[in-house]
Amino acid sequence: MSELVIVRGGGDLASGVIQKFHRSGFRVLVLETEKPSFIRRAVCYGEAVYEKEIILEESKAILAHKIDEVDKILDGGNIAVIVDPSGDTIKKLKPLAVVDAILAKKNLGTNIQMAPITIGIGPGFSAGQDVNIVIETMRGHNLGRLIFSGKAKKNTGIPGVIKGYGRERVIYSEVDGIIKNIKEIGDLVEKNEVIALIGNTEVKAPLSGVLRGLIRGGYQVPNGFKIGDVDPRIDQQQNCYTISDKARSIGGSALEAVLYLRRKI
Repeated sequence: MSELVIVRGGGDLASGVIQKFHRSGFRVLVLETEKPSFIRRAVCYGEAVYEKEIILEESKAILAHKIDEVDKILDGGNIAVIVDPSGDTIKKLKPLAVVDAILAKKNLGTNIQMAPITIGIGPGFSAGQDVNIVIETMRGHNLGRLIFSGKAKKNTGIPGVIKGYGRERVIYSEVDGIIKNIKEIGDLVEKNEVIALIGNTEVKAPLSGVLRGLIRGGYQVPNGFKIGDVDPRIDQQQNCYTISDKARSIGGSALEAVLYLRRKI
């Protein structure tokens, strides 16, 4: 297991990290929750929790139902995913590195003693205390920068602006309930078109464009929960199915961080 990297979280930004390590020859295990709430589901290796296996940009992730199945999946050249939100698997497998890519904006239990190398993605971690290195996730000049002391910038809560739209393109639930999807990721939608139902409440597209993300149908969503987003660029449908520029940048930085620290072990 000397080349094992465990990534906590299998969402869209985490998947940029996962893919970089997998393509670079590392054995990669992803730890997820029992019912993840992915929005950009088509680009999340953690979707294997629901689908049993998923292929994203030629890398396959397969769900392991128990820890004994992990080795077989990794030996087959694939990414392993297991439900383990508390990180108990880390103690048992003793990886080279642990990368916390949950993107919770706070630390959900990762500590610097978990592995020889520990990396925290985004705000919520202090480099040199919680983890060895923190990676900046704020868009701009410092995106992907390795932080050896201190913290990443705080989350602004403002989504990235696309064609002049920021928060306006993100969809939040207005009631509690179980969501039933009418539209699918990748569909072209018109402003105010109904894309889903939460109980009897209609969820409408906030603007015209491509439905880039939509939470899984059947999910129990609370009021105010992020459930989708629309990309106003109607010629960018393919982006719904490929890793984003931000995720690739962060993934490359995580790979750099592990390679840099491995030289010092």
